[in-house]
Amino acid sequence: MATISRYDPFADVDDLLKGFFLRPVRMGAEGESLGQIKLDVREDDNAYTIHADIPGAKKEDVKISLDGNMVSISAEVKNTREQKQGEKVVRSERYSGTVSRAFSLGSDVDEAYCNATYTDGVLELVLPKKSGGRVKQIKID
Repeated sequence: MATISRYDPFADVDDLLKGFFLRPVRMGAEGESLGQIKLDVREDDNAYTIHADIPGAKKEDVKISLDGNMVSISAEVKNTREQKQGEKVVRSERYSGTVSRAFSLGSDVDEAYCNATYTDGVLELVLPKKSGGRVKQIKID
């Protein structure tokens, strides 16, 4: 004979949420993750221009390293934001940590002529290409 059992739609919710609140959740102010630096890379014949968004970081906390065509950007990010109603704190969002990004470019960079500026949370890098890295066409005899 068939056994009849009562269906409980919330029985599996405990398994679904188990450990969810124990894991560190690192979210930014609008819910975006702090783990990745967003960037734009532009290239012309002479140089690469990179714009990287690093909100919440101070200029002193941003580190850039170059090795041939490899670029690494890292920063210590600290942000505190509170919403108050009278004397009672209604919501507080605080986060701190390290964000980083490493990538390779199509050709080697001339480290002697690199330029970096950091304004309003946006890092701008101008990385000139090495002159010796150009492709030479060879004529076949």
